[in-house]
Amino acid sequence: MKTRSMISFDWAMKRLLRNKANFEVLEGFLSVLLHRKIIIKNIGESDGNQESKDDKYNRVDIFVEADDKELVIIELQYDSEDDYFQRMLYGVSKSITEHISQKQAYSTIRKVYSINIVYFDLGIGDDYVYHGISRFTGLHTNTELQLTEKQFKIYGKSFVDELYPEYYILKVNKFNDVAKSPLDEWIYYLKNNKIKDEFKAPGLDKARNVLNFDKLSDEEKRQYWYNVEAKRIKNSEMTTAYTDGEIKGKAKGLEEGKAKGLEEGKAIGLEEGKTIGLEEGKTIGLEEGKAIGEAIGLEKGEAIGLEKGRAERDELKIQMVVNADREGVPIETISAFSGLSIEQIKKILENNL
Repeated sequence: MKTRSMISFDWAMKRLLRNKANFEVLEGFLSVLLHRKIIIKNIGESDGNQESKDDKYNRVDIFVEADDKELVIIELQYDSEDDYFQRMLYGVSKSITEHISQKQAYSTIRKVYSINIVYFDLGIGDDYVYHGISRFTGLHTNTELQLTEKQFKIYGKSFVDELYPEYYILKVNKFNDVAKSPLDEWIYYLKNNKIKDEFKAPGLDKARNVLNFDKLSDEEKRQYWYNVEAKRIKNSEMTTAYTDGEIKGKAKGLEEGKAKGLEEGKAIGLEEGKTIGLEEGKTIGLEEGKAIGEAIGLEKGEAIGLEKGRAERDELKIQMVVNADREGVPIETISAFSGLSIEQIKKILENNL
């Protein structure tokens, strides 16, 4: 079976999927995830508004309004964030408050779905798709709280949790690439930027045409490859600098901290007494010495890490040229988005094929 290479979902959301003619792609994805037919009425701005300079900047990749007035936040996150769970909560809260005025009744608050596609290991769990809801159950009877008949007529819902926000977390990197369901077929694309010919999930057939790299213009191809390359370089530099800086900084910091601590400890100890002075001097000196040493060590480590990052960046550029050539991208196009001359590209291919 053939597998087609596609552009990444994050780039598609920013450039192609906001076009109403392409709503079918997102509608398919949302329908598969939420287990019901979703029709997109409108796609709003990608970022939450800041009401003041002190307000948090709520970055949302795409904001969808469905035909039944429900709101859907879709966000992609590549870099690990320890407070990402709170970021999800903030995004939902911001959306709710922005879509109700002071004069409106609370009954007009709209249902919000927060869909988070993450490429790092968020929390501890053995699944790759998680669903979170606010459920109310009796402490003694263990029965779920239901809405009254009047409330049912107002909302068309039976249970309280149906009124509250729902959260979805797709831990893409945890997926084992074995697609057993329509949702798995979508996650396979999200992880690999590829769609197999046998995949039949709603929206993927349209995606094969809309997100096909070969159908992009030369300028769009150049912008896309620039985006891919910039992301690789950023990740490489950050990882290299952080790892090397941390290791070397700790080692250097401890070494200089010990020396500085002993030196200052002796000076203080001689003044206040050999017994008490030495003891207190060592403690104070070691703390200050470690802080000074770690700062110096981290600075030197980051410099070494950045140097290694640049070397790895060059290697990534070589690999990018090789991969693009294997995908059948013309040398002229590779030259346009990589900044390399045709002679340089040919030399790279001769040495790496």
